[in-house]
Amino acid sequence: MNDIPGGRPHAAVFRTGAGEGAPAPGGRGGLRPTRRRTLSLALALAGATGLGGLAGCSVPAPRRGGPTADPAPGMPITNSRRAQLMQIMAHPDDDLYFMNPDCQRMVDAGVPLVCVYVTAGEHTGKNHVPGRTDETVADKAAYSSARHQGLRQAYAQMIGLDRFTPWQKGVATLRGDRQAEIDTLTHGNRRVELVFLNLPMHAPRRWMAIPSLWEDRALGLRTVVATDSPVRRASDYDYDGLVDVLVGLMERYRPTVVHTLDPDPDIQHSDEATRRKDSEQPGYSDHGDHTAVASFSWAAMVRWVAEATADGGAIPGFVTTSFRGYYNRHWPKNLPEPVLREKAAHLVPYGGDPSWQCGNDAGCGDYMVGGSRPLTNKKGWVRATHHRYPGPGPVVTTGPDGRLSVHGVLGLRAVRWRETEAGSGQWGEPDDLGGGPLAPGLGGATLLDGRQLLFGLRFAALGGHGGANKREIAVLEQRSPGGPFLAWSGLGNPERNDDRGRRIGVPVAVTATDGRVHLFVRNADKGVSSRVREADGTWGPWRDLGGGEVQDGLSAAVDGRGRVHLFAAGRERVHHWAQGAPGGPVVFRPGGALPAPGGPVGVAAAPDGGLALYYRRPAAPELVAVRPDGTRLPAPAFDGYGTVDAVGTPKGPVLLGRDLRGRVQLHVGGRHAVRARGVVALGPATPHLGPQGAMAVGVGADAFPWSWSSHPGTA
Repeated sequence: MNDIPGGRPHAAVFRTGAGEGAPAPGGRGGLRPTRRRTLSLALALAGATGLGGLAGCSVPAPRRGGPTADPAPGMPITNSRRAQLMQIMAHPDDDLYFMNPDCQRMVDAGVPLVCVYVTAGEHTGKNHVPGRTDETVADKAAYSSARHQGLRQAYAQMIGLDRFTPWQKGVATLRGDRQAEIDTLTHGNRRVELVFLNLPMHAPRRWMAIPSLWEDRALGLRTVVATDSPVRRASDYDYDGLVDVLVGLMERYRPTVVHTLDPDPDIQHSDEATRRKDSEQPGYSDHGDHTAVASFSWAAMVRWVAEATADGGAIPGFVTTSFRGYYNRHWPKNLPEPVLREKAAHLVPYGGDPSWQCGNDAGCGDYMVGGSRPLTNKKGWVRATHHRYPGPGPVVTTGPDGRLSVHGVLGLRAVRWRETEAGSGQWGEPDDLGGGPLAPGLGGATLLDGRQLLFGLRFAALGGHGGANKREIAVLEQRSPGGPFLAWSGLGNPERNDDRGRRIGVPVAVTATDGRVHLFVRNADKGVSSRVREADGTWGPWRDLGGGEVQDGLSAAVDGRGRVHLFAAGRERVHHWAQGAPGGPVVFRPGGALPAPGGPVGVAAAPDGGLALYYRRPAAPELVAVRPDGTRLPAPAFDGYGTVDAVGTPKGPVLLGRDLRGRVQLHVGGRHAVRARGVVALGPATPHLGPQGAMAVGVGADAFPWSWSSHPGTA
């Protein structure tokens, strides 16, 4: 990739204050935008035009107030039971580098895909050819077109066609009478649509255009018209215009799955030369365009929900996954060779070659990316796929009547699905539990009396133009076992300011034998912070547990002696925190000889009352089984990639994960099985032990639960 950042620190993009679209802890959403209001704004922007991609007004248009999210429960939720994937990227190739292999697994399963590219990807306009010494002529319209052609080549090959298969090109009219190129290709049950908004990457006096659009109320941007595009005129965008266009696309396609980039990247501190070489924004481990487009995407999802629920409408039923970007350079790689080869192969037709006869005179790809370069690039972006919110699977509980309940996040809100009958594996419509807008995934803990606690990472405010940008941990407590819930409560944030507070991770909790609930989150320093709920329901303060730097995706457990343990994947080893005795403080345990992990760690109770850890080493498909003290355990054959979840039983562990083809697999009672049918699974699933035996429970690409029991009666 050659999207080099510069200019002002991107941290300045997110200021504290009352902001447009800032979700508040209470209140009913804002007004639905009217066509008259949208057209008035578009006409105001058209009144004055700058040079080089800038369009502005001498008097900035006022920031639109609202809409706000409504955390109160009980709203209706749409449920089409169809699947549709939408990906929103900053640059052409962000999907290939960061969202695969997840995207490919869904496309392979026949899930229709629409990719929305916000920028033209034109950078300096120079499509460098490796090995050539002559000066490359700058042509931004041609370079944008060449990158579009590379995407067409990559996705044609992904769905099983020749890379030079012609696409159907057209022009989509978007909100505000803006235009975008839309390219469509189908093959059997596979369908891909590419939508090119083509906003510029750079602007005079504001090198980073999209981050500035998020920040500056007076800024407008004029799109780049790519060579050979069916779009013949440029369109003007301001902050609200981009959010509105994304909302309109969501309303048009009604996605059940939305992939975005990382809105809140990790803090990184490197010298200026290294930062520029690594293409990162000042202070943070990602490109500034990635962060800004992710923020626009999340603001659009909040607005989509608010518009849809205005006047008593239903919540759109969709789930979200956000992907880390340049973070991949800083942490161990987690894709084994077969998966890596498959992922990197899609970047070869994207990169293309100037000698190809692709039918696009402007160019046949992004030449610096093709050939073997994705695998030889020292930045190693292609060698990992990391989720921004790598929590466990859905929270699964058993009610007093024996029915299973599945708790997850749908339409940015917590929901509960319940079995229609105990053991049926059939699920009723979701009950809206509110609390939104929430990041993907919920933490859960069951109290000693059987009541459930649910924990979410909430976007307490999300506003550009200097608006508030806050995250907090929120908790929902059940009133009675299997029954309704009380109101959501905020647990705050362990960080001292909003900018650091945006870097916290997914909440993980566990109930100790003394009735206290231990809540853990990764903090801005990449360590761990904790808060404890006493048996009487009162919460203590946030406490920093110290220790080394870790990735998100924490794992908590209680051993046979009643001691709470926490495990997290570091760069070179697994880090461990534990109580010295039941009821004592959880403290960091330095030392240990645990092998280096490639990602989160699965923890299960061992028959002797101890704990066993299950995970994969960096870039390795094989499973590691080890005690917390480093003692190796027999590891079953369970090759694959990604997180491994584990549950201990007297007959040995139940293991749940993905095989090398991305399919859900279970290891139960020494036997192994692969889920080969049913809707494609999203993210991690949850292992559950019940009267029917061991099963996996997850959410599919249709935004609905599924369950699968490979060996009934074995657990």
